[in-house]
Amino acid sequence: MLTRPAVLLRIEEALLLVLLLLLYHDLHLSWILFAILFLAPDLSMLGYLISPRVGSALYNLGHIFVLPVILLLVAFAMHRHALLAPGLIWLAHILLDRVLGYGLKYATAFKDTHLQRI
Repeated sequence: MLTRPAVLLRIEEALLLVLLLLLYHDLHLSWILFAILFLAPDLSMLGYLISPRVGSALYNLGHIFVLPVILLLVAFAMHRHALLAPGLIWLAHILLDRVLGYGLKYATAFKDTHLQRI
């Protein structure tokens, strides 16, 4: 198993997802809000209605760790606790996608990801 990076990455991401969900619970954040916002990053797939290039760019923008991490940093730095839930939910979505094998997209086609061809 230690020679199979894809498996190792999925295990790491699954553990991070569990940790994130425990943190979300420990902060007493709304699970109703979690259910409402959890699939919101997938709205970025609408870019594929324009073209694979636009679709992959928008999808990747909604599925990279950088933006939700920035949102969480802003939440902490500016004491905007209302931003914690959306940031953690966004990260949870990305982590679950990665655990399931949905990676960042190449401009060639929706099924071409950095993890595998789905």
